[in-house]
Amino acid sequence: MKILFYFAHPAQYLFYREALKILKSKKHSIVILIKTKDVLQDLLINDGLPFINILPKERGNTKFLMLLSFLNRVFRILPILLKYKPDLLIGTDATIAQLGFLLRINRFTVIEDDYDVISNLASITYPFTQTILCPAVCNVGKWDNKKIGYNGYMKLGYLHANVFKSDRNILKKYNITQNYILIRLSRLIAHHDIGMKGINNDLLKKIIDNISKKGYQVLISTEEANPLHSLNNLLKINPSDLHHILSNATLLISDSQSMSVEAAMLGVPSIRYSSFVGKISVLEELEHIYGLTFGVQIDNDAYLLAKIDKLLNINNLREEFQLKRAKMLSEKIDVTSFLVWFTENYPKSRQIMKANSEYQFKFSGLKK
Repeated sequence: MKILFYFAHPAQYLFYREALKILKSKKHSIVILIKTKDVLQDLLINDGLPFINILPKERGNTKFLMLLSFLNRVFRILPILLKYKPDLLIGTDATIAQLGFLLRINRFTVIEDDYDVISNLASITYPFTQTILCPAVCNVGKWDNKKIGYNGYMKLGYLHANVFKSDRNILKKYNITQNYILIRLSRLIAHHDIGMKGINNDLLKKIIDNISKKGYQVLISTEEANPLHSLNNLLKINPSDLHHILSNATLLISDSQSMSVEAAMLGVPSIRYSSFVGKISVLEELEHIYGLTFGVQIDNDAYLLAKIDKLLNINNLREEFQLKRAKMLSEKIDVTSFLVWFTENYPKSRQIMKANSEYQFKFSGLKK
């Protein structure tokens, strides 16, 4: 089978990374398209996977530039589809759904956000895609007839215990020798981030001062190319090492929804401070069903600082959250195994899941 993937974000590629390896080993023909976004290109280079970067320059965050970027993607992807003639298109972007519809190519859309969060993207994607593949907890609005919900999370595609093994030796590469807290700052420039707020510089300073007084090292991961804050704390690492750094952190403090989910997959407690709190079903489930993350609404700075103190005063914090992670994993499927089956058997796999969603539990369990 010829399969074309379009990845617009590092998390989208990571979701499929392990499945890609398996699909390639099974001799499926793979074409990968990307656009420049954060460390996405670096990850693919590190993994030695060939790709085509259709948008080498990052776009701006105005509505006009978003529209221009969309048109550029259409005109750059179309000739690639005509040349490679793939059997299946996979991606999150509307261009994949629309061009697949136009050319009558099988296609499915992979998401982890609720319809209300990405309504602009969803409104130009869902009408044209065949299938919306997402965690069962996600709300896809009026397009429920196209939804295939799996009992898991996208981040389990690369952070499930069957796939990811934490390596503390990587800490030595960066001279991390004491207990540390990781702070992740997002630029909040995606189409669905317009009007949203996160951690500002004044609050960041208070957080750093508070943590440092407790004897923790502070590490900051940021999407900003030239950050103006806390240069001494910036984490400069190989992008492929980030999840090893995250998995060994005492705590994650973040305005990134994506990394908050990643922390939960690893059993690392996280506090997210963002306008998105209470609006994302995946994080709501991880918080209120499994207790793996905590959301703090914007402008509740005092509560945020108090929550940090409360968590750091728990003596067996890591052990407690690893138990919560174990419970979550015991109730979810092995997403990578499911993903390989769903992809290489599509569209038959869609029909199987529609007829019997319990089929997915053939892909449950931890490997010894």
